Amino acid sequence: MSSTWHILGPGSLGSLWACRLARAGKAVQLLLRDHQRLAAYRAAGGLTLVEAQQTTSFAIPAQCCDDSGPIHRVLVACKAYDAAAAVACIAPRLASDAQLILLQNGLGSQDEVAALVPQARCIFASSTEGAYREQDWQVRFAGQGFNWLGDPLNPAQPDWFGDLQDAGIPAEWTVDILTRLWRKLALNCAINPLTVLHDCANGGLLGHLDAIDSLCRELGELLEQAGQPQAAQDLAEDVQWVILATAANYSSMYQDVQAGRRTEVHYLLGYACRVAKRHAVATPALERLHQRLVDKLQARNLPCD
Repeated sequence: MSSTWHILGPGSLGSLWACRLARAGKAVQLLLRDHQRLAAYRAAGGLTLVEAQQTTSFAIPAQCCDDSGPIHRVLVACKAYDAAAAVACIAPRLASDAQLILLQNGLGSQDEVAALVPQARCIFASSTEGAYREQDWQVRFAGQGFNWLGDPLNPAQPDWFGDLQDAGIPAEWTVDILTRLWRKLALNCAINPLTVLHDCANGGLLGHLDAIDSLCRELGELLEQAGQPQAAQDLAEDVQWVILATAANYSSMYQDVQAGRRTEVHYLLGYACRVAKRHAVATPALERLHQRLVDKLQARNLPCD
């Protein structure tokens, strides 16, 4: 297998991974959607990583998704709603032993991608690292976190996993990746939509703990019925801890709405509601929250799927 790390979707986390891998001397190649985007990247001279007061530029090679040449390993770092379409663009280039690392929020997009490329190994990732783009092709490392990776169909750790340690990317291989993803989804469902509806930072939800307790009870029952009892343990306590620990922060969904960007509601709260229906779990509070959020998005002319 080629040792090259292809990066599909060099946004905030994709760029953060690309810069750290390049700094460690790993072969990295960006995959950009078209020639206009490629020209803009080349004009910028590469990616820039800002850490504290240190700024470093990396002239990482880049190409268009529809260029030639096989792809053996690719980090898919685009938004959940873009993942399947982006992978479809590179599908003809995927080698028979291709491995995809799927770094999306929520659940559902991973299955969409896996269905598109059944010959490839799809590795799921969950990250708590913080990064944001200060401008095009420039990313700021905003918060230390951790990355969990795993493959629900194959517990074997891939041979390239040591690259992450070499690059200073804090990561652990886990056989319980679905538990991690479900837990993160539940936390997001209990916090993010309410910050949008109440127009507040995370700490503002301390005035709405009754609503959060109701959501956590329903989410806990949903997780149990969906076969994820570990993800349900002490959920309400964990949600309150996150709210306190990030009181001054604004959720990613809140930031997306304020910036007029599409949210990942379909793969977060929407996914939870769809699974609840599939398992015949009564979730009236979740359903009401989802409808209120959809109404809010539609009022701002934002997609709700």
